[in-house]
Amino acid sequence: MKLWRSPLAWTFLASVVLLLGVGGWLLADPATSRSEALKTGGLAGGAVVALYALWLNDRRRRVEERRQDIERRRHELEAQRAEQDRERVADERFAKSVELLGHDADQVRVGALHALAGLARSRPDYTQTVLDVLCSYLRRPFEHPGSPSDDPELDRELTVRLTAQRLVSDLLPARDADAVAYDLDLTGAHLEYLNLAGKLIGGLLLRYASLRSTTNLSGCRFTGGVYFTAAGTTTGRQVGYFRCRGAVFESRAWFSGTKFAESVDFTGTTFAGPANFKDAKFAEDADFTDVVVTESLDLRRTSFLGHADLRFASLPESVSLYNTLVRTEKDVRLPEAWAQEVLPDGKARVVAKAG
Repeated sequence: MKLWRSPLAWTFLASVVLLLGVGGWLLADPATSRSEALKTGGLAGGAVVALYALWLNDRRRRVEERRQDIERRRHELEAQRAEQDRERVADERFAKSVELLGHDADQVRVGALHALAGLARSRPDYTQTVLDVLCSYLRRPFEHPGSPSDDPELDRELTVRLTAQRLVSDLLPARDADAVAYDLDLTGAHLEYLNLAGKLIGGLLLRYASLRSTTNLSGCRFTGGVYFTAAGTTTGRQVGYFRCRGAVFESRAWFSGTKFAESVDFTGTTFAGPANFKDAKFAEDADFTDVVVTESLDLRRTSFLGHADLRFASLPESVSLYNTLVRTEKDVRLPEAWAQEVLPDGKARVVAKAG
């Protein structure tokens, strides 16, 4: 019974039937020779066999395609399962590292910071999240020990914080890299030796931050808004210089109310968006040589108490100079379009020349 269910058996039967039928029909014609009749019958039967071979080949092709599709889906499922496993391990690693940031031992906290940085390097999609965690650690309340310090616990915590700052810098791409520009939120943070020189940064929030020792932003490229509102530089373990040479601010740069306790250097920096220094105070020397400002510059109530070089390379049409003060006994260099208006108290107001 199984034999008659086979397509091959029916093909053979149909071939024989055609051979006999066509051959017999042609043999009945006196004009047809026996050899011609058998030849034509054989061709008819062979055509059936050829059709069966074509059908069989197509069936094998479809079976192979289905097998390959099943294999592809299996590989996709295995890849998805492996990716889910990696994500689960990464999530567990992240959660454990964050938990260890609250450990009492400073060496454990340092290890947790390095674990987070390692996670960001192996899983780039975690980078912004890890940077957010590092910044949140730096925003924690902290009483700077000063120098020298008589509190070992504060010294150890400062070491942990310096590690966090270095890892933040390490995770940021280079200035000209074709990479994601990550945001940093360091609002109210107490920072020392902050060095982000030559890095590509999205937005930077340093409102009300305390910047001790040298702060170096030279060569940075900021693609988002930068806010130093009411921040301040001061002496830490070393003098609190502020270096921002050759940086590029593509969006707004807000230094309103910032207090610079030591010398400031913006030489060659470009402000492509609004630059706001309203109510800023420069206690020592300030250098703005070759600075380019393209949109607007706000120097209202800005005070320059040391030597000041304000010879900008390019100034926008919108410049606000209301109550911009310099010291008459200091070396003050101004653009040709500006002048000093001497006041009775030994200060001078910077004003735009008439016409």
